Amino acid sequence: MGIKMFTLSRLRSNVFLTLVMAFLGSTNPVKAQSNANASMNLDAKQQSIITIASLTAKGDLDNLEIALVEGLEAGLTINQIKEVMVHLYAYCGFPRSLRGLRTLIKVLDDRRAKGKEDTLGAEAAPIEDNRTKYERGKANLETLVQAKLDGPPADYAQFAPIIEVFLKEHLFADIFDRDILDNRQRELVTVSVLATIGGVEPMLHSHMNICLIQGITPIQLKELMDVVGKNVDQEKIDSAKKVLNELLESKKQ
Repeated sequence: MGIKMFTLSRLRSNVFLTLVMAFLGSTNPVKAQSNANASMNLDAKQQSIITIASLTAKGDLDNLEIALVEGLEAGLTINQIKEVMVHLYAYCGFPRSLRGLRTLIKVLDDRRAKGKEDTLGAEAAPIEDNRTKYERGKANLETLVQAKLDGPPADYAQFAPIIEVFLKEHLFADIFDRDILDNRQRELVTVSVLATIGGVEPMLHSHMNICLIQGITPIQLKELMDVVGKNVDQEKIDSAKKVLNELLESKKQ
């Protein structure tokens, strides 16, 4: 069945007052582009990525062990799961990421002791790009939002210019240049983490919009909310669903 086309719309700069996605306040936003090849439902790997990201961000290590086993059984490689842990630290911090990685080590050791060998998977490809990290990061971000980022700096970037450098050079170059996960997978991780930690609705709105731009369907985003909702306080998931509903409603205007 066809997927509804989304056209370009304008995002208000005052939505983006928080770190990481605040920079989008200085750009012209983009509505989601259709993707005729997108599945209408999340597959097993995508659901595992969402659950692993959410439980890691929450710090629920007991249930994370179960989710890691399910992710490996669903076909995620060890390196893909490691990359989920690496990516999400940018949104919920090193402590959660490191505890997640240690939990993965435990799960792999336990499975190895039982004679189960899991697939390591591909490593990140070398970066063969002579542009500066800032230029690469800016280009990666433009690919994510499908818009040129040539507007005036956001208020936060004027107030603390170094954070803009860190965002472009580290998050969107160092991390997003790693091809172990694709952009859709990275955005599934990001939205899952933001919905789990709560209280970051402007950033959640921005990343949900990027999901749509990258070809994740409204149905898949609603399913993501259901998956995350199994492990998140009702107040947080209600807030996240409200953000999603408001975003999807804005696309109809």
